[in-house]
Amino acid sequence: MASMILFPAIDLKDGQCVRLVRGLMEEATVFNDDPAAQARAFEQAGFEYIHLVDLNGAFAGHPVNAGAVEAILKAISIPAQLGGGIRDLATIEMWLDKGIRRVIIGTAAVKNPGLVIEACRKFPGRIAVGLDAKGGRVATEGWAEVSDLTVLDMARRFEDAGVAAIIYTDIDRDGVLGGLNIEATVALANAISIPVIASGGLSSIEDIRALIAANCKGLEGAISGRALYDGRLDPKEAIALLKGAA
Repeated sequence: MASMILFPAIDLKDGQCVRLVRGLMEEATVFNDDPAAQARAFEQAGFEYIHLVDLNGAFAGHPVNAGAVEAILKAISIPAQLGGGIRDLATIEMWLDKGIRRVIIGTAAVKNPGLVIEACRKFPGRIAVGLDAKGGRVATEGWAEVSDLTVLDMARRFEDAGVAAIIYTDIDRDGVLGGLNIEATVALANAISIPVIASGGLSSIEDIRALIAANCKGLEGAISGRALYDGRLDPKEAIALLKGAA
């Protein structure tokens, strides 16, 4: 079993590094005015892959924090994946050309599944799908709308498309440090052939231990945000634990 990746999250709102509570823009806490410096600090702490979200872009439907993303890419040498406001091939290609390793398609994956299939064909290994759930149903438009589709229904649509990973977020747990929804994440990973990344609620080293204990080959890793910023999760301890479990 390859070691799982712990992705530190940088959520961008109005050019700043923030964390939200359950996806609510009005519940934003600013953690750093300089996202590039934050990304550099994560690399220096030993992280090997960064997770970026353009929060304004997710609501606007097009990139908004492009300047901050570009500054981050110039500041780090490790790969980064990016989601938020990516709704067409031109935007996907633009970000890949600028140095983003993997583009995350969220809302567009629900509303235009053909885009995911076309993007995977054109950019193999570079496309991930973000599936964000409220009560097990997929939410879109920056989590402002909830569809009738279950996460598993959506994930199965892309089984043969060549999607590099599914990022599964439990919105009800996001930003509140309530712990990952390990049970639902593992169930999804066991039901599909696409690697799954756990997101939403990672609160402590116990979540890392629970991910490892699940012994699920389909889990690629987990995303951590507030726990890292609050100091509840020690990067070195978490990274060492994941590497040791490989």
